[in-house]
Amino acid sequence: MEHGSQIGLWRHEETQPRLSVGFILARRFTLCAFANFVDVLRLAADEGDRSRRILCDWTVLSDTMNPVASSCDVLVQPNERLGDPRKFDYIVVVGGLIDEIPNLSPEYTRYLQRAAAAGVPLVGVCTGAFILHRAGLMDGYRCCVSWFHHADFLEQFDGLKPVSDQIFIVDRDRLTCSGGASSAHLAAYLVEKHVGRAQSRKSLHIMIIDDALRAEKPQPGIPLDLKTDDAVVKRALLLMQQNMDGPLSISEVARRLGATRRGLERRFQNAIGMAPTLAYRIMRLEYAEFLLRHTEQSVTEIANATGFCDSSHFIRAFRERNRVTPAAYRAAA
Repeated sequence: MEHGSQIGLWRHEETQPRLSVGFILARRFTLCAFANFVDVLRLAADEGDRSRRILCDWTVLSDTMNPVASSCDVLVQPNERLGDPRKFDYIVVVGGLIDEIPNLSPEYTRYLQRAAAAGVPLVGVCTGAFILHRAGLMDGYRCCVSWFHHADFLEQFDGLKPVSDQIFIVDRDRLTCSGGASSAHLAAYLVEKHVGRAQSRKSLHIMIIDDALRAEKPQPGIPLDLKTDDAVVKRALLLMQQNMDGPLSISEVARRLGATRRGLERRFQNAIGMAPTLAYRIMRLEYAEFLLRHTEQSVTEIANATGFCDSSHFIRAFRERNRVTPAAYRAAA
């Protein structure tokens, strides 16, 4: 009886949420990044899985109140119009498709600028960092960008060095993450900071995420280690990086870039001193090293993930590069 009374008292006293978040969804935003973030808040907000907004609150903001289509065409209905950003502890911008970033309503840009002027911390999720930078709100800040969009960011924005080897970055009143599962970890970081570690862990455990990852945890992808100023080679490397589990032929890479195979090979030789086939192989083996260090996937699974025809072929290639087998490499790591 006494325990129940204490619970009732806790509910009564908790009249204001400890963490309030306003969301801005870009056109064709990434649904999983938004869902992961908001579900961490939802699960931390109440006892069990009752979804009452006691400890946390969240609101989808809009300039028109029209439903917003995600990149997978699922629609989300906003809760309220843009108003005073100071009512929120954080404003979270969830980005999505690169091509849609210039189409963001000017009302959102002005709202974000008002929020920044009022000292409200801004969060960029997925390509939300692109949107914040386009609004002039990331100058002088470190910025987390998905390895998948690293080259896109460099092509579109000057004056900012994106970091693509961490899952999220907290730099004063700017927080950015690479999207996907990392948005759950960034949300858990905020819940732990404002609500408590127990609530943060509870959310992740219900979502079947083992535990909160710190910001410096590497992204599952790898950054572009093969540095070059050649725009065509950069695009080719990114295309290779995005197709590691099913490697493209160099002829297909060249075709997608509007080049000839011979011309692409010549550019690779001039830019990074090696053939594109060797660069592709190095990238796949570096990704295999990452998986061996940071996952529990079997050697066969890693061979498949990095585009080798079988584990024997993968082990031979790995030993040739590292002078040890994948198993020995993992044990040493």
